[in-house]
Amino acid sequence: MAGGAQDDDGEINGINVTPLVDIVLVLLIIFMVTANYIARESKEVDLPAAAKAEEVLQETVNLVMDKEGKVFINGEEVDDATLRRKLREAAAANKDVRAMIAADKTLQYGEVMRIIDTVNVEGIAKFALNIQRIAPPSP
Repeated sequence: MAGGAQDDDGEINGINVTPLVDIVLVLLIIFMVTANYIARESKEVDLPAAAKAEEVLQETVNLVMDKEGKVFINGEEVDDATLRRKLREAAAANKDVRAMIAADKTLQYGEVMRIIDTVNVEGIAKFALNIQRIAPPSP
């Protein structure tokens, strides 16, 4: 008979998959929730849109200010006039060029703002400040 009682001879004739489905759904929910927290820790950036990935070439100008206030552009130490010229050339060569600015934390706020202002005046509207990530304080 269909749906009748099973024999008690110890044979398993079927597998109950309901607990397996429950476990898989709980794991899926856990991964969905934790993925949301991982995404929140990242910094938001304005990414360029493109139909094909091969066509997007993102040029970046790396600016570094050391403790003494010396400015380096793409690893080469430059004075203020050379910095302005190189930034102008980069902006003329690619209108979507971005500047990545890294400055020593001991520098004055005004010195870093001077570099940011120079970047903007010379035609580079998009820039990012490089940071070193630290562990959040424990509660």
